[in-house]
Amino acid sequence: MTPIRVEETGVEPVSVAEMRGYLRLSSDETAEDALIARLIPAARAAVEATARRLLRPARFRVVLAAWPRLGLMPLPLSPLVAVLRAGLVDGRGTLTEIEPGPIRVGPDPWEAPCLLFGPDLPPLGTASALVEVGAGCGGEGPPVPEPLVQALRLTIADWFENRGDAGGESAPRPLPPEAAGLAAACRRMRL
Repeated sequence: MTPIRVEETGVEPVSVAEMRGYLRLSSDETAEDALIARLIPAARAAVEATARRLLRPARFRVVLAAWPRLGLMPLPLSPLVAVLRAGLVDGRGTLTEIEPGPIRVGPDPWEAPCLLFGPDLPPLGTASALVEVGAGCGGEGPPVPEPLVQALRLTIADWFENRGDAGGESAPRPLPPEAAGLAAACRRMRL
């Protein structure tokens, strides 16, 4: 079971205007705005991968062939914010909504994101279960931790200043050491 990102539901943790100030570009220097706007989501994805945290709110879909036996399903989405919708999907793809009340977010959505399934769920039979969840910082979730925002700023600044180095703009770039250290300090551990 892999969560599928359905929709980004919030804004980026830093804006182009904020990054222009951080990069000390004057307010009339707008020629670099398109580049900064492209660097922001790329850097966010790199920081998210290192920290194993979602820095922007999004909606994810999980499809299950059976309800979890022990009533617990860990998800690689931190922080996990809410169960948005649940339903049963038959063989023809018809969705029958069910009350998501018996499906809830576990007690620690930041360090141990999981879904808890109550005993009152309808039997699946030949159907599959579809559960949509909201996850990520910002929006309805917790604010982005400042060390991760700073890691994002440092990464964007490094990629902005060193563009064209190390194989060109299209080559994947690692996080600068300072940003990698900040992201590692906020990293969600796995067992």
